[in-house]
Amino acid sequence: MSEQMTTDGEAAAPGPVDWDAQAAVFDDEPDHGLRDPQVRAAWAERLRGWLPDGPAEILDLGCGTGSLSLLAAEQGHRVTGVDLSANMVERARAKLAGRDAVFLVGDAAQPPVDGRRFDVVLVRHVLWALPDPARALRHWRALLRPAGRLVLVEGVWGTLTPVGIPTDRLLTLLAPLADHTRIEHLSEDARLWGREVDDERYAVVATV
Repeated sequence: MSEQMTTDGEAAAPGPVDWDAQAAVFDDEPDHGLRDPQVRAAWAERLRGWLPDGPAEILDLGCGTGSLSLLAAEQGHRVTGVDLSANMVERARAKLAGRDAVFLVGDAAQPPVDGRRFDVVLVRHVLWALPDPARALRHWRALLRPAGRLVLVEGVWGTLTPVGIPTDRLLTLLAPLADHTRIEHLSEDARLWGREVDDERYAVVATV
């Protein structure tokens, strides 16, 4: 899922969000629905650089309506998506009907995957909103196969009351968990967001 925004473009402070109610309009945001061909192509290009070359098992946590899951499936990967919102999961299932993908209702911090291991744990705009990011990262690392990778898309949004997780904090949390980390700064690539942005947006690929 992504950050909540106020009417003046400021990122809203963390708080309860009725994601089931948001599901009907979630894809209206350019970087959620990926309906614009340029936005879709930009995310597909990034995923190719973040995900393994060959077919892999991808766990997409906080998958929302499944837009990134669909891109991963189109690139030949098998996807398991998890979201707390049943309505989001319903839309993801419809979006990937006929694809090699499974979607589950559950908590991204403790996904209901019954001890399965994955090649990649993919998480976009979720970690910052969790009550204990360090604990979530430790659990996600335990879900990876040897030489697996965490792909974490995060940022810091807003200027008056910024919310998010800065790059240096995330790298500190990952230090004891990953053998190698790579950062990609995403703010300057307006294609990803469907508009120019001036806040901090980035991805970290951490190999364990």
